[in-house]
Amino acid sequence: MAGEMRQEILEVLLTEEQIQQRVRELGEQLTRDYEGKRPFFLGVLKGCFVFMADLMRAVDLPCEMDFMAVSSYGSGTSTTGAVEITKDLKRDIEGMDVVIVEDILDSGVTLHYLTGYLSQRKPASMKIVTLLDKPSRRKAPITADYYGFDVPNEFVVGYGLDYDERFRNLPYIGILKPEVYTK
Repeated sequence: MAGEMRQEILEVLLTEEQIQQRVRELGEQLTRDYEGKRPFFLGVLKGCFVFMADLMRAVDLPCEMDFMAVSSYGSGTSTTGAVEITKDLKRDIEGMDVVIVEDILDSGVTLHYLTGYLSQRKPASMKIVTLLDKPSRRKAPITADYYGFDVPNEFVVGYGLDYDERFRNLPYIGILKPEVYTK
């Protein structure tokens, strides 16, 4: 991709084709694992929206969806440790098979908080699917049940992931040049 955004990318880590192939595989796996059930996909905004749209189209089951917005980052590059729910669910999830959809599992602080919060609402089951997993940065005791790719400890953007609300619209996952976020 030409233009200003591409010039700020150090390297393309995952191509559009690699991402789409893995999303299809995850959709097929979820379809098998939830056969006979009606999964409720819960997207964690904002980063999940591109992944969740593609993932749900790859799941061949009746399903429902909604979004929550949970903040722990601000405009910086590392988690503050404080978690705030800025958009909650409007519906009852008791007895439902909840699939939490995230763009990246990094420190795990947000998801650890969120799973504890949601478990109080008594879902039948709760699983986590994330496009990217960065286990080297984990601070909370949490793992994804399904994940697309392990990524190195680099600042990654694209396919919904941002830096200061930019780069979400890139069709690939790229490593952001350090000078962009250290200005």
